[in-house]
Amino acid sequence: MLRNRLADQWIHRLMKELNTDIACFQLGNSHVITVNSPEIAREFLKRHDAVFASRPETMATCIISRRNLTTALNQRGEQWKKMRRVLVSEVLSHSKMNWLLDMRNQEADNLVRFLYSQCSKTFKGEVVNVRTIAKHYPANAMRRMMFSTRYFGNGSEEGGPGFEEEEHVSSLFTMLKYIYAFSVSDYLPWLRGLDLDGHQKRVRDAVKIVNKYHDPIVNDRILQWREGKKTQPEDLLDVLISLKGSDDKPLLSEDEIRAQIMEIFLATVDNPYNAAEWALSEMINQPKLVEKAVEELDRVVGKDRLLQESDIPRLRYVVACSREALRLHPVAPFNLPHVSNSDCIVSGYFIPKGSSVLLSRLGLGRNPAVWDDPMRFDPERHISDHVDLAETELRFISFTRGRRGCVGAGLGTNLTVMLLGRLLQGFTWNVPEGLDKIDLSCEADSLLKATPLFAHAKPRLNPSVYMP
Repeated sequence: MLRNRLADQWIHRLMKELNTDIACFQLGNSHVITVNSPEIAREFLKRHDAVFASRPETMATCIISRRNLTTALNQRGEQWKKMRRVLVSEVLSHSKMNWLLDMRNQEADNLVRFLYSQCSKTFKGEVVNVRTIAKHYPANAMRRMMFSTRYFGNGSEEGGPGFEEEEHVSSLFTMLKYIYAFSVSDYLPWLRGLDLDGHQKRVRDAVKIVNKYHDPIVNDRILQWREGKKTQPEDLLDVLISLKGSDDKPLLSEDEIRAQIMEIFLATVDNPYNAAEWALSEMINQPKLVEKAVEELDRVVGKDRLLQESDIPRLRYVVACSREALRLHPVAPFNLPHVSNSDCIVSGYFIPKGSSVLLSRLGLGRNPAVWDDPMRFDPERHISDHVDLAETELRFISFTRGRRGCVGAGLGTNLTVMLLGRLLQGFTWNVPEGLDKIDLSCEADSLLKATPLFAHAKPRLNPSVYMP
């Protein structure tokens, strides 16, 4: 691993050289099973889902989850069941998402106003940094739903992020980068104290920054509930604090609340922004795709109002563009790992107890046996009855499936499609003057776009639509 950095690139390269859809790597005392085939992936998460419903504990997950207090990062057990019930029934339920719709709408409106303020200064429009807009929209929406605020500081005068929001989001992405990074100390635990690759320090520093913003709000809110100053929930933080157990005592400890809030933010911020930035980049390079999406938006939504979440089920092409971005440009090389709780035979292969199973987002989404011309961005692949981003057949990874599937698939779909849809509905997009096309290269050490998307944007609707 130290000789073949980055480990995920080395693993994918070796699987290609071996021409295999499944491989086993023994790292320390751990067996790491990697999978490129949808058929084998379905064997793991459909037929044998109960066996592979746990997670490995890593240095990063231990720090971020406050020693396994959360849902997505936690090993299977009573604590996981408890926190999952909370998310499904109390936080991400259909009724709660409807309750918080106005908050999400405020942030979707702010997204459009912020972009409009940047590109409406001249009749010809302006070149704008789409990444800044896209990266902060899901974070703003989550802050609004969790804390009833858009900013930790004052934000910018035009409605964009300020220093505090930039620092908050940057720290969340640092944690995401190292949650399940291939760290030598996770496979040779006796090396953990040495922090040979520096992962531990980076994660601790990022957690410290996020806690700097979260903890004062959480502490003050808990005190308000204890003193009786608050009696009715107004956001998700209130919901988490007000939950009662069978003994009429608080269901969640303060550490459980803080840890679960952190995990919810981590689960929310990356996919919508990454999918929207990549989709718009690809579409600007193929103007006919933009034209088709805009025609659908004009037909379904019109030009006299902005796209709403209730419109999404009728936006098959915009949803297809989002799905294609998730397929071709996943946010990470592998999904969250699944750990086997017993020996198991999968597709004729013996999988030892304790093995970590990694479904390759790249191997599935770019598999030439599944997708024709897999490196071509073609939304038409997804035109069917799909009205969301879920991919239950695991031909690519969106929210996976089974016991460890993402319980926030509905919210993830709405945030992603609203972001891309409003960018396309509200503005005309072109390659900046002097360039032939948008650069589609990736960062050397990740799958994120190597450079932020700078594109020429011009308002295409009546000014009254942007500034209600």
